[in-house]
Amino acid sequence: KMVNAARHPNIELLTYSELMEVDGEAGNFTAKVNKKARFVDFDKCIACGLCAEKCRLHDRIIDEYNEGLSKRSAIYVQFPQAVPLKYTIDPDKCIFQRTGKCGDSPPCSDVCPADAIDHTQKDETIELKVGSIIVSTGMKAFDPHESPEYGYALFKNVITSLEFERMLNASGPTGGHVQRISDEKTPEKIAFIQCVGSRDHRTNEYCSGVCCTYAVKEAMIAREHTPDLQADIFAMDIRTFGRGFEDFRIRAENDYGVRVIRNNRVPSLEETDKGNILLKYIDGGNIKVEEYDMVILSVGLRPQADAEFFAEKLGIRTNEYGFCETTAFDPLSTSRPGIFVSGVFQSPKDIPESVAQASGAAAKAGSVIADARNTLIEEKVYPEEIDVTDQEPRIGVIICHCGTNIAGVVDVKAVTEYAKTLPNVVYATDSLYSCSQDAQETIKDLIKKHKLNRVVISSCSPRTHEPLFQDTIREAGLNPYLFEMANIRDHCSWVHMHEPEKATQKSKSLTHMAVAKSALLKPLSKSSVETKISSLVLGGGLAGMTAALELSKQGFKVDLVERSDSLGGHLKDIKDTITGDDPQVLLNDLVSGLENDDNITIHKNTELSHLEGYLGNFISTLTDGTSIEHGTIIVATGGIEYKPNEYSYGQHPNIMTQMEFELQMHEGKIQPKSVAIIHCVGARTEENTECSRICCTTSIKTSLNVQKRFPQASVFNLYKDIRTYGFKEKYYQEAGEKGAIFIQYDDDLKPEVNIIDNAIQLKVMDNILGRELLLNPDYLILSSAVVADPSNSELAKMLKVPLGKDGFFFEAHVKLRPLDFATDGIFLCGMAQGPKFI
Repeated sequence: KMVNAARHPNIELLTYSELMEVDGEAGNFTAKVNKKARFVDFDKCIACGLCAEKCRLHDRIIDEYNEGLSKRSAIYVQFPQAVPLKYTIDPDKCIFQRTGKCGDSPPCSDVCPADAIDHTQKDETIELKVGSIIVSTGMKAFDPHESPEYGYALFKNVITSLEFERMLNASGPTGGHVQRISDEKTPEKIAFIQCVGSRDHRTNEYCSGVCCTYAVKEAMIAREHTPDLQADIFAMDIRTFGRGFEDFRIRAENDYGVRVIRNNRVPSLEETDKGNILLKYIDGGNIKVEEYDMVILSVGLRPQADAEFFAEKLGIRTNEYGFCETTAFDPLSTSRPGIFVSGVFQSPKDIPESVAQASGAAAKAGSVIADARNTLIEEKVYPEEIDVTDQEPRIGVIICHCGTNIAGVVDVKAVTEYAKTLPNVVYATDSLYSCSQDAQETIKDLIKKHKLNRVVISSCSPRTHEPLFQDTIREAGLNPYLFEMANIRDHCSWVHMHEPEKATQKSKSLTHMAVAKSALLKPLSKSSVETKISSLVLGGGLAGMTAALELSKQGFKVDLVERSDSLGGHLKDIKDTITGDDPQVLLNDLVSGLENDDNITIHKNTELSHLEGYLGNFISTLTDGTSIEHGTIIVATGGIEYKPNEYSYGQHPNIMTQMEFELQMHEGKIQPKSVAIIHCVGARTEENTECSRICCTTSIKTSLNVQKRFPQASVFNLYKDIRTYGFKEKYYQEAGEKGAIFIQYDDDLKPEVNIIDNAIQLKVMDNILGRELLLNPDYLILSSAVVADPSNSELAKMLKVPLGKDGFFFEAHVKLRPLDFATDGIFLCGMAQGPKFI
């Protein structure tokens, strides 16, 4: 992503720069930006590193990127894959900048071979004329000094999750080796403490959303580095709610031996004379003490320290927690028209959701400036292509370490030496990160230096990286189709992580195959075709309607296909939200907007019956006989509510799903005295291992609605983990404060429901109390999962796109391309991808 952005002809990167102020209005903003002086000539710097190596303060300044676990020089590049890869002088640390001389050592300007050092540089203020603005200023990790009970900085072997992340990384201070800070010994037993700086009224009341999953990830990686390591995670609830995250957690426990200890907020830590850490926790009502070599604090997410000051410059509001203020029904728009937000500054979130939000914010920002489309576009200019027709193959091979993703298992040096022996290979080398910006420049230099006419890279997935490498060799003058790739990460190091010798041998074989194939490659040319400037949207629910309207705002024609006789999907059945917003107002606004939009044609009681064509030139036939030509397709066919087979559903009129209960309560048909809600019905089971994301919050909403309308009613929530992530945590707290009772159960002892004399009897083993409880609610609500529509299978075949094992549509890449299919021109949104909030 970084390298592609830096190389794009229509993206100007202003790194080491800061926004000063914004004037104007949507469509016509003037932004003042301060470009800080690097004291290094950007165009001359070749990133050789001699300046940092010879700096008088070499390895004496705390390295912020490595979380203080290593040192850097006064002149530095932030990290090995930095974009742009240019050095910067820290004026607060540089002796020359502070005193005008560099002591007895030769100044960096004397050792720089490119004569790039310029101590006379000044900050520069520039003005940018822009039509719209997207704010993605990210986050700051919680500072555990604010939770002194954990002894951070006092106990050397108590570190943060970010420090541990850098330790696990191949480019980090320990080269990926897990070691204690106090004595550099390899630990045998580590513990993760969750919710440090999250779900805490003293610091941050909200849930940071990502901490449970990243702790699971770090525990797994640590076990891969040190197989005998014991890794324990202490949590109140384990909140692995993203797509595939619950399977990830199950894999960590079952395959990696990671132990998750729930219902625990560790109160404090103690240090032993040997530097070990004593940790107290509760198990079955009893207090236990365990000794660990290291403890990792899973710190939460906060807005940047200057977020509110920055928001003032933009003229936008922040919420009670200091994040950007948005509304539930328009989560990407700030309080100032024309300025949009994405990523963690909007709310705590993981990578896939951040990338998806960025796409949404880009669409909204594009709508504002749609009239100016293509007026400032520059075409990328490539050098003349080298004719290799009559040349013998001269193949260059690069074997990538990918940090420890590959090199942690595969003997990269051995594979490189093997590659040198293969026919037609004139040069072979290895690279720490082949996809980094400096590596791309190295590849181009190698092509010229060794007169290479084919390039093979053994690294990770072609799905994500092949276009980057193809573009790189084209920039060096080679046809992009003279490139071949071997996937030795997914096919070797990942699947054979416990068989390094076999993984290495397989890597050699795959590299050999790629080299043999590359010798037969011939240049190919691309052709241009006219494209249809219109889109087909499948599904007239919330996601489909929103997508159609956003496309129309940019001037595109849209055909919206809905198989029922009305628009709205599940939104029609949702009468309120936990935030107090009215979904029916949203529904009416969307439907009205669609029906009055000349760019949008609505097809009700209709489905797709046949599809042919390709990106830019699809031809769709609908069941009503209509034939449509269009350039792209958006799949927004939604999901459905799971209808339970368990808990006596259908055997008693007062046993119902969340949506059924909500509708009856909205219509005033019920007056409960006692309500019990069973969470995870049809979710997190052997049949459907996924978490449905929305059920916990919906259950809390139901609890609050019952408590508000019927104050004397008792409300019981039977749960596995409460997953009210993000800002929803406050509603969980509110429900508890108003008297809702929460009972935690395990899969091994699920609640038991019986109908006795037409009354509901509910038995449940309370894990926290360690005893069985008997409840007699007059209403039993089953918090049902969101599951895939069975018709997805037929549609997926027609579109030639994949489904996941859960039956939902499967994106091209869960992190890098969460809204794309592998099939070009077809995109994905809403609950067709999996459970989501409005």
